[in-house]
Amino acid sequence: MLDPDEDQLAATAAWIRSHAPDFEVVVAACTWLDLVTSDVFPTEVVVMDTQLCEPISIEARIRTCRAAGAAVVVLSDSEDDEVHERALRAGAVRHLAKSRPISEVMEQTRAALEMRSADVSSSQWRPLPSGVAAQQRPRLSACELEALRLYASGSSTPEVAAKMNVQFETAKTYLQRVRRKYVAVGRPASRRADLIRRAGEDGFLP
Repeated sequence: MLDPDEDQLAATAAWIRSHAPDFEVVVAACTWLDLVTSDVFPTEVVVMDTQLCEPISIEARIRTCRAAGAAVVVLSDSEDDEVHERALRAGAVRHLAKSRPISEVMEQTRAALEMRSADVSSSQWRPLPSGVAAQQRPRLSACELEALRLYASGSSTPEVAAKMNVQFETAKTYLQRVRRKYVAVGRPASRRADLIRRAGEDGFLP
């Protein structure tokens, strides 16, 4: 779960533990970074608030979770059509108003789990190898870092190239270099899910 309101987060988690025993709240985070750097991320489903203190778009958050293999349910203060369309277009399986009863939210979350994408299995998500210090970050060039941030935020390689105004092969090369540099410091990053995790661990997420 991801919600900047700590009290609301605690209350919702408590309700789920008491009234929805088929669910397990494995992480309750107030910030995006706390969520993606959690040892249990990616979870099967992420229930997230649209509003965060961090300047990270709802699209970037949804695409990152989806790329890692998690289904996403988005909650907002209203059922505004624009927010609804943005959330679903980015890959959320549900967009609900926070005013709805938590029991209804959980029913929708159950349905979301059934629709969970098989594109990227959570079993592909590999944690930081034991004995490797978190400060062993690769030294990335400005272009490599920008490519990593765009890719980890959900952009495809062609989209990374377009946003960086470079050729596809150039963007692909940047990402290959990033992967090689992570391997060089003992932190595998061959899969998209791995790169998202590494970006989160090292504070590279936008």
